Amino acid sequence: MTHGQDRALAELLPRFAVPEGPVDFKSLFGREAKRTLEIGFGDGHNLAELARRHPEQDFLGCEVHQPGVGRLLLSIEELSLSNLRVYPDDAVPLLRERIPAASLDTILIYFPDPWPKKRHHKRRLVQPDTAELFASKLKTGGTLRLATDWEDYARHALEVLNACPAFRNRAHDGGSVPRPVERPETKFERRGLKLGHRVADLVFEKV
Repeated sequence: MTHGQDRALAELLPRFAVPEGPVDFKSLFGREAKRTLEIGFGDGHNLAELARRHPEQDFLGCEVHQPGVGRLLLSIEELSLSNLRVYPDDAVPLLRERIPAASLDTILIYFPDPWPKKRHHKRRLVQPDTAELFASKLKTGGTLRLATDWEDYARHALEVLNACPAFRNRAHDGGSVPRPVERPETKFERRGLKLGHRVADLVFEKV
């Protein structure tokens, strides 16, 4: 945690955090707009860049790693972003208990923890129950986007999401799609590419 990140958590988080209770997006942002949730935003670069590029849309980011939260808050301040809010904790309880059904247009899961050891696979974010949860919070026609540089995680996510009746795979062959040009490159993506990993992009539509 740098001094700047520590300051951001103390001074900026109260301004940009999601307040307690059920999430009222219209009240939170003061308007009706398309809404994107990013789960596990890391250092926040991707989310801040998306909010900067799309001022007509609203964004909410969840992250448990406090230095990453601090970095995103500093980006919000530096870029004067009014369309981005932060939840500094686990996204699953937020989705289950506080985000209304069919209230999101997009859910982003970029480079989640792959939990590569077999005994840890149950800790992976994408599971049959969470797939149903994600679908329940998306509007009909909304999208779930996932990117990973772990081939085994991509296979796992495809198996889970292809089996979820609430989702339709946007890839015609039931696999991954070409890298979306609108997705900013992340630090984790660059690290994976340097290691020779292949990045898989998955896009599923709520039906």
